[in-house]
Amino acid sequence: MAYQDALGKAWAKILTIKKQANYSVEFLADEYTINTTNKSVISLSCNIPSPDHITILILHYLIKEIEGLPKEIMQWISFPELDGGKGYYPTFKKRAIDPILRKFANSPEGLLTLIERFSAKRVQIGDFGIVIYAFLRIPVLITLWRSDEEFSTQVNMLFDASIKNIFPTEDIVVLAGLIAANI
Repeated sequence: MAYQDALGKAWAKILTIKKQANYSVEFLADEYTINTTNKSVISLSCNIPSPDHITILILHYLIKEIEGLPKEIMQWISFPELDGGKGYYPTFKKRAIDPILRKFANSPEGLLTLIERFSAKRVQIGDFGIVIYAFLRIPVLITLWRSDEEFSTQVNMLFDASIKNIFPTEDIVVLAGLIAANI
C-alpha cells in the first residue's frame, strides 16, 4: 500500500504524455514491457509483473524518456552531492555500498565479472572500476580500492551528474540498492 500514491501519480503522468500504448525499457540485465492500456510493467526475463518499487523507477525513467532524456554530462558526482543526499546517505550506504563491499572485499577482481552480465565497461578508476548502464543513458560508476596496511577495502558508487535531472534522490537510493542487490 505504501507505493500506491507514487504508482498512481506515475501512471497518471504517463497517460497524459504517452505517444503509444506499449513501451519497452531495459533495466540492468532485464527488459520490461510497459502497457499503458492495462497499466502493467512486465519483466520479459521471467514473464511476471515487476514489483512496485521497480515499477515506480521504470515509470519515472519512462516519463523522462518520453519527455526527452538529458544528455550525459560526463561528470561523476557522489551521492551526498545530490539534493538531500547527505540526509539519505546512511540509507544509501546500507543499501548500496555495504552489500557491494561485503561481496567484493575479499575478491575485488570479481567486480570485473559484472561486465559480462550487464551493459557495463571497465574504467581505470580505483583498483577496479566499472561503469554499469542501469538504464539507457544512466551510467553508474562503481569503484573499489583494495585494502592495504593503512586502509580497509573501500567501495564507492558515483553517478553522472545528469541523473539529477532524471530521478529524485529517493529513486536514486532505490536504483543504487537494486544495482547492489543484482550484482
